[in-house]
Amino acid sequence: MTGTGTGTGTGSGTGARERATTPEEVTRLFVERANARDAEGLAELYAPDAVLAFPPGAVTAGREAIRAVCERMLEHAPLPFPREEPLPTVRHGDLALTSTRSADGTGGRVQVVRREPDGSWLRIIDRPEMPGIPS
Repeated sequence: MTGTGTGTGTGSGTGARERATTPEEVTRLFVERANARDAEGLAELYAPDAVLAFPPGAVTAGREAIRAVCERMLEHAPLPFPREEPLPTVRHGDLALTSTRSADGTGGRVQVVRREPDGSWLRIIDRPEMPGIPS
C-alpha cells in the first residue's frame, strides 16, 4: 500500500502509510489494513487518547492498548473483512460521526473521528458492533 501521509510504515513495508483526508476514509483504511493483518497500521487510525469498545463488554483506551487488541483480533479474524456501505456522516466542526451497517446483519458500527492539525482524520471513539434493533 502506498501512501501520502507520514505514518511509520512498519506494518506494510512500503514506507509511509496513507492518512485519511475525509472522515469516511478512516473506515476504508481500516478494512484495507485489517485485510493486510497490519495491527500497527490499524492502531495508527486512532488518536493517542482514543477509546475502543472492544472486546465486547470492555473498553480499551489508548493507541498502544488498541494496537494490542487489534493484534489479538487479527489472529482470529476470518479474512477478508468486507467493505460496508457507509451511512451518512454527521459533521460538527472538527468532529464527525461515521457509521456503517454490518455486512453480517448483526447491527452497526459507529465511530467519532476528529480532524487533526495536519488535516487528517483519526478515530477518537469506536464502537465496532451494536446489537441489531428488532423490527
